[in-house]
Amino acid sequence: MGLFSKDIQSFEDLFMHGLQDLFYAENQILQALPGMIDKAPSAELRAGFEKHRKETEGHVQRLRQVFDLLDTEPKGEKCPAIDGILKEGKDLMGEIEGDDVMNVGLIAAAQAVEHYEITRYGALIAWAGELGRTDLIPLFKANLADEKATDQKLTSLAEKRFNPQAEKKTSASKPKSTARRKTAKPSRAPAKAKRALARKKRAG
Repeated sequence: MGLFSKDIQSFEDLFMHGLQDLFYAENQILQALPGMIDKAPSAELRAGFEKHRKETEGHVQRLRQVFDLLDTEPKGEKCPAIDGILKEGKDLMGEIEGDDVMNVGLIAAAQAVEHYEITRYGALIAWAGELGRTDLIPLFKANLADEKATDQKLTSLAEKRFNPQAEKKTSASKPKSTARRKTAKPSRAPAKAKRALARKKRAG
């Protein structure tokens, strides 16, 4: 079932389905990260993925706390969206040749995952507020802060070294002076004065 399946009949159902969707997603990401770590040619990118793997373990634990506060057994609802994003990333890693391109491809694949999680956590925070479950919001916000920080780190890596397009955009964004220096034209006043003086002499 996807996020908006037919069994959702109330706002509470929507919230619970979204929570189960994200719990499934975090667990799937946790399984996918070791493969991304192994494939990353860059030591800095590997370290970033390793750091986020540990953070993701914490995300799963926080979501378990949410289920506990709701007095509900932790359960994941199969999420076709995250399955598709992870599969696309895995397929991409199998097709890429060359370290530089692999770095760029991994960053793009990882950011697709982060953007999905950011939107889902944002929705759960809003829905928890609507339901009056403000006790859940700090747990969601803690996970969301990690996801946003990871996305920013990936963007920084892309712009700094791995993404050639980012460098081109940076160069293109710098304003170029189009002003041209005008060559000063010599004044004609002295020549005119000489001609006028010559005419006076001839006339005299």
